[in-house]
Amino acid sequence: MTTQSVDLRPGPADRLSPGSGRSRSEILSVIAADARRRRDEGGGEPPLAALELLRDERIGAVRVPVELGGAGYSLRDLFDLIIDLAEADPDVPHILRVHFAFVEELFRVPTTEKKQRWLGEVLAGSLFGGANSELSSRAVGKYEFDTTLTPDGDGYRLNGTKFYSTGTVFSDYVRVTAGVPDGTVLSAVVPTRREGVEHLDDWDGIGQRHTGSGTTVFTDVRVAEDETFPFRLAGDTLRARQSFPQLVLHAVAAGILRSVATDAAELVRSRRRSFAFATVSEPRHDPQLLEIIGSLTATAFAAESIVRAAAEAQDEATAAARTTGIDPALEARASILAAKAKVAIEEPALRAASRLFDVGGASATRQSAHLDRHWRNLRTLFAHNPTAYKARVLGDLFVNDTPLPDTGFF
Repeated sequence: MTTQSVDLRPGPADRLSPGSGRSRSEILSVIAADARRRRDEGGGEPPLAALELLRDERIGAVRVPVELGGAGYSLRDLFDLIIDLAEADPDVPHILRVHFAFVEELFRVPTTEKKQRWLGEVLAGSLFGGANSELSSRAVGKYEFDTTLTPDGDGYRLNGTKFYSTGTVFSDYVRVTAGVPDGTVLSAVVPTRREGVEHLDDWDGIGQRHTGSGTTVFTDVRVAEDETFPFRLAGDTLRARQSFPQLVLHAVAAGILRSVATDAAELVRSRRRSFAFATVSEPRHDPQLLEIIGSLTATAFAAESIVRAAAEAQDEATAAARTTGIDPALEARASILAAKAKVAIEEPALRAASRLFDVGGASATRQSAHLDRHWRNLRTLFAHNPTAYKARVLGDLFVNDTPLPDTGFF
């Protein structure tokens, strides 16, 4: 597989690097067309073709600096791409969420040989999934795990069960967090097809159905010492590192809202019948329906703008973490804006996905129209890290200057 530099940044020609032959718009069109085909054929097929295309085009390397063979995207660039991908097929960027977070981790200082060994795989197009969360009585976000890495010879044996291992079944490698007997936590990166790794197709969520967010079981999986690195370094607050994957979810939501507005407009354009008490005979000229469409486009615009503002804060915090070291103030700001994005976007987004049906009449509720997918996908995305907790912490910070929780997922 080639390691030629990829440039997906928007430009006048909307082209990839010389020799690729594919434009950004072409890639997105192919993914969108495949998503429509799969929906029309029953919706049971995951986005395998889209993921293979993204491997071939090395989209997972867009954040790698140009001088190292990547595209040198800023995080603002990356989040714009995520929004575009989500408009085409929201499962796809959700699957890539852990991969992009893993690439960020590789470039946080201090850089080490253990981390850098994975750069070649990223540049070659390999995808990385994640297995972190567990179904246990432990509080969500505490860095204590039942999954273990037990010393064995010159390496370890990995044992445990991880739930919500999003994207892992479609990935080439999986990054696993596990406890070591001395009480520390390590990250291990192993091939997803290594002996002892079992992927269960048991994700049955109402939305984001093909993200591979099911269970992964590790049974005596051999892990070499150089396949591990510390989960947390001294002074690492984890704030930008943990708020980054959350902001990815909000970017996916912004892309879905684009589709909500587009589908609503197409419903109105294609309708031939109106109601006897409507103000005009053609729905496409009905001012009440057009008002709803206008509101939907405004909601999509607002969501995109909020995500971009939060992405710029991520850029600042991550730039420091890649060069001079972690800046707690920048990390906190990035975390706060990601949380505000979630609180601000959720209610308008869910309302927009419901108002879509106000312009389509009863026929829009047919299962064959698949329009309920937008609400289901949004509801599933927003169920990650409940909004009430985020809003409460933001309020306590604003009124009482109370520090952010010293834990993950905020």
